[in-house]
Formats: sequence, structure tokens, C-alpha cells
Amino acid sequence: MNYFIGIDGGGTKTKGVLVDENLNIINEGIGGPSNFLVFDINIVTDSILELLSNLTNNVNISNKDIKSILIGTAGAGRKDDAQRLEDLLLKKAEKNNFHINNFRVESDARIALEGAFAGKPGSILIAGTGSIMFGKDHQGDIHRVGGFGRMLGDEGSGFHIGRDGLSAVAKSFDGRNNGTLLTQLVKDKFNISDSVQLINEVYKNNFDIPKVAPLVIEAAEKNDTICRDILNSEINHLLEHISAMKKIIKEDVLLISLIGGTITTNNYYANLFQARIREITNVKVQVPELSPHMGAVLMARYFHQNNLV
Repeated sequence: MNYFIGIDGGGTKTKGVLVDENLNIINEGIGGPSNFLVFDINIVTDSILELLSNLTNNVNISNKDIKSILIGTAGAGRKDDAQRLEDLLLKKAEKNNFHINNFRVESDARIALEGAFAGKPGSILIAGTGSIMFGKDHQGDIHRVGGFGRMLGDEGSGFHIGRDGLSAVAKSFDGRNNGTLLTQLVKDKFNISDSVQLINEVYKNNFDIPKVAPLVIEAAEKNDTICRDILNSEINHLLEHISAMKKIIKEDVLLISLIGGTITTNNYYANLFQARIREITNVKVQVPELSPHMGAVLMARYFHQNNLV
């Protein structure tokens, strides 16, 4: 019997699962952080190895029978970074006499896509702190829309909403707009009451801009015109992502799974966005079929079965 391990790497915790070739779960576990963009890569590799050890302890399975291990984590969309993590983990595993047949690193979005549709065609729209959209067609080809980061993209995300909200507050301080409830909310929450404080917080104190997004949503829910305009603009940006993916994938019906707190939490923005999606012809939103770590398992098994390891 062949076995596979799939891992969903996160900034605070990492989820792993050990399955047999029929996807029956043998063991599950949770480890420490594995986002190597945030934490030192040595900390990340140690965290992953500890999780692998926990998954394989007391299960009566030889490591040689675990044919492939795959982790999806932030930053792995860049091949050089993914390779660096792969190489270091394999080196440490060998040093610790932990046999690994194959270890592969993929992006967190990639395993989320695979899990959402259980390996079948579909697309995911992610909007949390940032935003990106991935799609898989019937040929198995992967397509991306967005994902250009906060300087060039991240439309519809917490960062983008927060940034536009602070811009509206800046204009309010100057008298360049008719005023917004958001100004008072920002003052109450962050003690920012004038333009000097705002500039210092953003440019000197590394202010966490996405934290303003919930306040923009709160103000919009209270009929603030400026904040409602911001959210409508952000929704239009996300709908552009969907429209672009429809043209790329060319399916009769584009299946979408929504991921990320900005568009899945029960709030004014997410509810309005989801209502707008329902108005689009030949687009259907569905709940993910499987978790991201099960998506990692599917990829690990696929690579082994097709001799791609």
C-alpha cells in the first residue's frame, strides 16, 4: 500500500494529514508556523519535520511506503523560494535519519484550488489581506488572474479597502470631500485625529492598513456614501477578475469557490459582493469540497501516479 502526506502551511499553524492511496485518513496533526516569508526558513523546516514525525509516529507505516509529501504555503509560487525550502528540509531530514521519498513545495493557493473542487476543474477567488484568482480547466492547465501585490494589485482585499478608506480620511482632514463617518471611527479605534498623526502612523510607524477595512465596512453599513462608493468600486474590481477568468477557461459554467475572510465573513461587503456574483450569467459559487491539506494530498498522489516526482 502506498501512502501520501498533504500539508497546509500557515503563518501561525500548519495542518497535515497522512492518507493511503484510496484517500482514507490514517492520521492528522497540527504543527507550528511554516510561512517562510514571515519566519526564518530554519524555523519553518524544523516545524515541518516535527509535524511529519508526529504524523508518522505510532501508525505502523514505514516512511519508505510514504511515496510523496506535498506542502502548500505562502511564497511558494516563486520557484527559487520553493526549491530553497525543499532542499533545506531534505537536508535536515537526512541528517535526522528521517527517510523521505519525495518532498514538494507548492503555493497555498494551488492546494486550495485542488481541494475546493477535489481535483476537478474550477476556480477560486481569494480575498483576505490580498487578492488573487486561480482557475483549472478540463485540460488540467492552471490559470491566474491578479495577484500583483499591494503596489500593483490586491483589488477587493482588506489592504485595498483599508488604503482607500485612509485616503478618504486624509481628504476629510483637508476638506477635499464632504466628510465621512470613517474619520470618527478611525479616531476612536486608532486615536488618529489629524493629518499629521495619519502621515506619521502610515509612513513612520508601519500602520497595519488592512485593519481599517472593517471600519470602512461598518461605515458603509451605516449608509456612509463615501465608504459605500469604496466598497462598490472594490466589488467591481473583483468582478473583473471573474470576467477575465471566464474568458480564459471558456467553460459553459464557471464554478467559483470563495476563500478569505474579506469576502466570506457575514458582513455588508461580503454579502453585497456575493449578491452581485449571483447576477452574473453562467457563474456559480460553491462551497469547497475538500480542505486545502486534502488538496495537497491529491497533488502528492497525482505527482506520484504520473511519475512527476
